[in-house]
Amino acid sequence: MENIFKEVAFVAYHFHWDREALLDMTHRERHAWVKEISRINEKINSSR
Repeated sequence: MENIFKEVAFVAYHFHWDREALLDMTHRERHAWVKEISRINEKINSSR
């Protein structure tokens, strides 16, 4: 259960999507967004 809170908080923080939209997603879909956001952040941070 703790992972869902981490996933929702992470995606909501970065993309500003509402909680209901994120909770309607499957774990697999949320996890895919978490990975994509992480990839974007790594790319941004490596170019600094």
